[in-house]
Amino acid sequence: MRIFLCCAAGMSTSMLVNKMEHAAKEKGIECTISAHSVAEFEECIVQSDVCLVAPQVKFKYEEFKQRANELGKGCGLIDMMSYGMLKGDVVLDQAIELYQSHLGMEA
Repeated sequence: MRIFLCCAAGMSTSMLVNKMEHAAKEKGIECTISAHSVAEFEECIVQSDVCLVAPQVKFKYEEFKQRANELGKGCGLIDMMSYGMLKGDVVLDQAIELYQSHLGMEA
């Protein structure tokens, strides 16, 4: 599973990526997680299974969700509290749910 977090510059979100990678390792889940700026959305969504949008760029969420749906990919908005408190396990679970729900849609 390939997950990318979309944020303003791709910098602050890297801390959350580290927490998510740690949570994935603890749960024995193989995945690739990265953070990218909104400018890189189109390139990243094509290569990924799930996009999670950071709270600071939620104004782009509806546009990104529509594009992700067109491509059969999952897209969700990260909860502000989970983002701010760097709850990697919670955000990882959100990504997994989105991934699984989109797998079900394709079947």
